[in-house]
Amino acid sequence: MLNVPRPEDTRLPEDAESTEATGRAEHPAGSAGAPARSTTVARGRPLLAGITTAAVGFAGSFALVLTGLRAVGADRRGAMSGLLLLCLAMCALSLWLGLRHRQPLSVAWSTPGAAVLIGAGHVAGGYRAAVGAFVVAGLLVMATGLWDWLGRRIAAVPVPIAMALLAGILFPLCRAPVLASVAFPARVLPIVGAWALLFRYARACAVPGALLVAVGGVLLRHDAPLGSWHDLLARPEFTAPAFRPETLVGLAVPLYVITMAAQNLPGLAVLTHFGYRPPARELLVTTGASTVLIACGGGFMLNMAASTAALVAGPEAGEDRERRWIGAVTAAAVYGVFGLAAGLFAVLLGATSPLVFQAVAGLALLDTLASALTKALTGAPGGVPAAAVTFVVAASGVTALHLTSAFWGLLAGLAVHGLMKSRAPEPR
Repeated sequence: MLNVPRPEDTRLPEDAESTEATGRAEHPAGSAGAPARSTTVARGRPLLAGITTAAVGFAGSFALVLTGLRAVGADRRGAMSGLLLLCLAMCALSLWLGLRHRQPLSVAWSTPGAAVLIGAGHVAGGYRAAVGAFVVAGLLVMATGLWDWLGRRIAAVPVPIAMALLAGILFPLCRAPVLASVAFPARVLPIVGAWALLFRYARACAVPGALLVAVGGVLLRHDAPLGSWHDLLARPEFTAPAFRPETLVGLAVPLYVITMAAQNLPGLAVLTHFGYRPPARELLVTTGASTVLIACGGGFMLNMAASTAALVAGPEAGEDRERRWIGAVTAAAVYGVFGLAAGLFAVLLGATSPLVFQAVAGLALLDTLASALTKALTGAPGGVPAAAVTFVVAASGVTALHLTSAFWGLLAGLAVHGLMKSRAPEPR
């Protein structure tokens, strides 16, 4: 069976566990005389945590989803379809899993996967070949849940290399706030300022606040072409897949590896950290199968939530662990609403330079980038050269033999790791 990484391999905020323990000590179960208002507030915390989770997750990466799909060849309608189907599938799957297991099992799209799409750009065979890669990546996730050997191989990828690969993929996106501030200072500097202030005083609101400032800036521009109501309605648009060997190796494999290493394994570790026993096999099979089902409509990858999982699995969702699943179910419902508004978000993205909304995404990903770099470069001394090589190659953006830099970064990192592990022959 797939080995879930230990909690220490997936760092959470340092005070998460202590906050939970303190909450239990200050409010023991069954204490008498607690004010009715406190009880009402406590019961509402999972709902608030769910709304916050969906707002943070969507605001921080919807622009990457749309940009990534456009980068690999989808037209505007195809990108809207992908965002719509991803949101609706996340909603349906999270609702079903949460109600079935009464655990905070949150399904999300693969934000690192969207970054892989942006880095890949136009692939050999066009959008149909990209859709074929989505299908194969989903099948690989399913196979990981069904085939123990494959799960062990993925879990055996050294953590520094996996995190360096993630950092290399995210690095070009995290430059977006800098590039956008130079190109469009009047539009982007207020976004950065709002994010910085909220990050200091109300961290959970930093990314949604930055998005609101970005949207407000678009709406205040009287020349912004928002189009008609017909343009705001997203519909599923299906594309027949094509299977090109070079695209499967250069896009499907990196999409699968980065999703497993940066989303599924950390997401399962977060749940384990907070005392849950997630059904790992079922989660991998269902998310992989759902990806296959929506791939032809632009749904490139579904997986377990990682960075936002702690919001609904930890003490922020209430002191009663048995009720935190309500937060995951609430987030699912909110994602469904966002999905119905996919057309509006696509039109807003098209009404200004994509770099403006990519700046919001870059700000949202800074924490993830910092965490990935820390884990990549603080491992065993022998693993640092391999991690550095992985990061540099993955961040380079080069494409060779129709294979993306993410693939070459992983290959180079594993090669250097193997070289460092091999012992020189002892002198006789």
